[in-house]
Amino acid sequence: MMGYLVWNRPEFADRVCLRDEAVELTYGELASRVDAAAEHFATLGVRRGDVLAIVLPNRVELLIGLFAAWRLGATASPVNPVFTPREAGYQIRDSGAVLLLTEQPDADYDVPLVLADDLPTEPRGTLPPPEVSPEDLALLIYTSGSTGRPKGVMLDHANLVAMVGTIAEALDLGPDDHGLLVLPLFHVNAICVSGLAPMLVGAQVTILTRFAPATFLDAIERYRPTYFSGVPAIYARLAGLPEDVRPDASSVRFAVCGAAPVAKELLERMEARFGFPVVEGYGLTEATCASTFNPLYGVRKPGTVGPALPGQRVAVMAPDRTPRGVGQVGEVVVRGANVMRGYLNLPAATEQTLVDGWLHTGDVGYLDEDGYLTLVDRIHDMIIRGGENIYPKEIESVLGSHPSVMESAVIGAADEVYGEVPVAYVVLFPSALITADELTEYCRGALTKIKLPVAVHLVDELPKNYVGKIDKPALRHALRAPSVGRAL
Repeated sequence: MMGYLVWNRPEFADRVCLRDEAVELTYGELASRVDAAAEHFATLGVRRGDVLAIVLPNRVELLIGLFAAWRLGATASPVNPVFTPREAGYQIRDSGAVLLLTEQPDADYDVPLVLADDLPTEPRGTLPPPEVSPEDLALLIYTSGSTGRPKGVMLDHANLVAMVGTIAEALDLGPDDHGLLVLPLFHVNAICVSGLAPMLVGAQVTILTRFAPATFLDAIERYRPTYFSGVPAIYARLAGLPEDVRPDASSVRFAVCGAAPVAKELLERMEARFGFPVVEGYGLTEATCASTFNPLYGVRKPGTVGPALPGQRVAVMAPDRTPRGVGQVGEVVVRGANVMRGYLNLPAATEQTLVDGWLHTGDVGYLDEDGYLTLVDRIHDMIIRGGENIYPKEIESVLGSHPSVMESAVIGAADEVYGEVPVAYVVLFPSALITADELTEYCRGALTKIKLPVAVHLVDELPKNYVGKIDKPALRHALRAPSVGRAL
């Protein structure tokens, strides 16, 4: 069972395990709190196979609730705490949750509530030994729902054991490491990379409520973490800080970037500025977290997301599901012990996604001769202009190579002649003076005419979803804005 592998560690009982801004716990203290919470949940009717919903911001009690559910053989379903009542209510109802752990006393979702601040801290010793098998469901993580209603991804304990052990090995984590957890804990990246993996090896975890550049850098200087995991938006904001902001980041031996493609120029800028490497990985919720990593030690290929992690296979397939060769573009597929059991109560969607043991990711990419994966784009984001396929990421990579560009997004706009044409939205680094027309000319030197964005919009920020990915559906709604810097 995943839980006992990380929190019930008598050999680490006196070592600091977990802290947030309010509390610091050793491994022994955490184990006691997990048992106390599990006893409390049991008195409220939580049994093996039930679902506990958790609506909390990043705080120690979120992980305590997660582990307490596993202690009982139950499933945890973390919910985005900034969801509207309608959004949260959908997940709570769809998951079949029998209890809700929250800090909102007025939450009304037709299930009993437990307030995080009221969780008992001392166990009574009434729990029987755990009865959990690797096949028992551990997590129900809901997808963002950008292509429809959010789907509950079913991850069992075997998925988590395979994933977390691989992450700890790939990142060379040991008891002296210290993860700074800043990504939201209702997502697998934070749970696996920043939470479970360091605890598996007896390391420390420090939880931050949210990311803000000043408080994040203060936390690095105060807590002296050895690594953290972020998303491109975090690195863009850090790289865009004024030059006189020079924190002592000497304790950090590496950082991880995931969740969305990132320009290699941004990674290089981060490393030059802060002095630690940023290794890019690739994965998705349906694969529990990560499937590839640029090696921490060994050949790193910026612009790629690295080779497959141990125990996994990554391949590229044509639309007819035949394998593509080296350098040939196709859909990225994954297989391994980390691949989900399926989508909750959605057999048709599961059968469409899991085919002959392969997880079809919906991402487009290609493998080089060394097995390093380069992502091209999402299948659904591809722009078809006059019958020609255009991958927005190619245009975004060109824009991202300009030193004035912090981040960009390219989407397809309806066109009476061509069907669709590319339009770019760009956020500049502070003090950058480049114009939209100049960026269009910059693109002209690297892209064929058909790929040039017909409009470049300079914006203050790009919309993001809850895990920090650029929200392209929201951008598509913004296409009524007047065009700037038309190229064709």
